[in-house]
Amino acid sequence: MCVPHASPARSVVAQATSLRPGGDAPIKADAADRAGAMATRDVATVFGGSGFIGRYVVKRLAHQGFVVRVAVRDPIAAGFLKPMGAVGQIVPLYAPVTKEPDVQRAVEGAAVVVNLVGILAENRTGDFQRILAEAPGRIARLSAAAGVLRLVHISAIGADPTSPSRYGSSKAAGEAALQQAYPTATILRPSIVFGAEDRFFNRFAEMAQMLPTMPVIAGETRFQPVFVGDVADAVMAAMARADAAGALFELGGPRVWTFREILAYILHETRRHRPMLTVPMELARLQARLAELLPNKPFTRDQLLMLQRDNVVAAGAPGLPELGIVPTPVELVVPSYISRFRPGGGRRIFPSEEQKGRNPDLFFTSTS
Repeated sequence: MCVPHASPARSVVAQATSLRPGGDAPIKADAADRAGAMATRDVATVFGGSGFIGRYVVKRLAHQGFVVRVAVRDPIAAGFLKPMGAVGQIVPLYAPVTKEPDVQRAVEGAAVVVNLVGILAENRTGDFQRILAEAPGRIARLSAAAGVLRLVHISAIGADPTSPSRYGSSKAAGEAALQQAYPTATILRPSIVFGAEDRFFNRFAEMAQMLPTMPVIAGETRFQPVFVGDVADAVMAAMARADAAGALFELGGPRVWTFREILAYILHETRRHRPMLTVPMELARLQARLAELLPNKPFTRDQLLMLQRDNVVAAGAPGLPELGIVPTPVELVVPSYISRFRPGGGRRIFPSEEQKGRNPDLFFTSTS
């Protein structure tokens, strides 16, 4: 495999070599020799690299000159990432985070490791425990043993050992296991992440297109949506900055929105005039219980618990600005990809009768 001759990757590795995975003491001679060997290879392993955030991280790592191992459950489905780098630079690898030998193989010889694996609902009972609570500790322990120089873990705002949600408490358990095994790991906690492939704005824009009303559950809950590109930039900054080792950052956009404000914004941008209907919590619980029976579990009781808690950056918590990143507003990005849910697919706006009267030849105007 040919490694591109790009200095940025080596600069990231060089900055990381002054720290040891188990603490902040200088790396000893034998580990330093191993680190030097890895630096010449510039290998990065990204668990969950084919997901929503992962594709943006993989692209940035490839651009920085890393050979990227994309550690996933389905390497064939991750093949779409290969054109983001040179031939042989992006390598999909079968490595479920629940299987220790595969995780060990994925991190062996890597200079940096990024864990992006996460689930919002369980396919099988215990998935939260296996994937969110146990896997981060496994990745951290094996990364430390392999001499990995920097480890970045994507968690979530809402990770809390006292959370009534199993998602939130499992996320917190995963952070604790990670920090115990690899104290200099960097933890990033984003709020709701938006971008062209997201399952948040797209989902509710589709609902605006299909439903006669827009249901509102826990409408006063606050969110601080953060752009997926900013999250990926935060991953890269966390690897490169010495002051990010062992630190925790909460990532949010420039504006705090209530859930009701977000839904109203989606209706406005999709040009859909729908009454907003507040759903009583008792009915929401019933809906969630029924939705859990569907194959893709679009809504669960556990998600309902999370929806009732604010999802914003804590006061005084370091975040994007401390990583040198200017947060991107929702208004700058979201309209470009939810416009397809407008009448006419976002390509046509049919004129009013008054406009037709002024110009009989006017049938539509392009929104592009």
